[in-house]
Amino acid sequence: MTGQLQAALAVSTVIFTLRPDPASDLSTLWLPLVRRTREPHLGQWALPGGDLPADEELAAAAARTLRETTGLTPKYLEQLYTFGDPGRSPGGRVVSVVYWALVETGEAALAVVDENVQWFPADRLPPLAFDHNRIVEYALWRLRTKVEYSRIAHAFLGETFTLAQLRDVHEAVLQKALDPANFRRTIESSGTVVDTGQRVAGVPHRPPRLYRYNDSVNATDLGPFGPAIG
Repeated sequence: MTGQLQAALAVSTVIFTLRPDPASDLSTLWLPLVRRTREPHLGQWALPGGDLPADEELAAAAARTLRETTGLTPKYLEQLYTFGDPGRSPGGRVVSVVYWALVETGEAALAVVDENVQWFPADRLPPLAFDHNRIVEYALWRLRTKVEYSRIAHAFLGETFTLAQLRDVHEAVLQKALDPANFRRTIESSGTVVDTGQRVAGVPHRPPRLYRYNDSVNATDLGPFGPAIG
């Protein structure tokens, strides 16, 4: 109808990495948040993001706003979901296209950290601006439902890794301990990893074997996160 206000478009990003929990020293999921510097929700924490310019592609806008706010430039951003409830933003309807990425700890350490950019445990967030708590909960649900049947854990690891490191990722994402012997049998029988024939250097006694992902397994379906998300 003529005269009606149109919905505004925005992009947001959810970036997960693994960090030790200060209380337990166990690996847990963390994500960066930025402090709002304008209304609405002035001073409240929010996901990195911003308005979508008319002349910019979605993925490019997501990467740009993430880079401008946190300094992070993940190798791969994937579209997670679109959030567009009419009441999610005060003052007018805003539809937000959300992207997500998983980054290694070393890459995450390059992020800007100051009074307006901080890392938070993904399961212990403060009340966030807009519906961003709901967005993070959805991203966590997607991550946890995919980690058991895809190679999504690879995004947290280097090109080679030990089975103990891989199990550590699964335990951090799923928030539960896994039996080492059962985990080893399951992973080795799945054919998704390949023994490189190398072992971790500089380790006394029996250095653990190094593995890599088997690129020939479902190679047409597996992207950086495993089977396509979305």
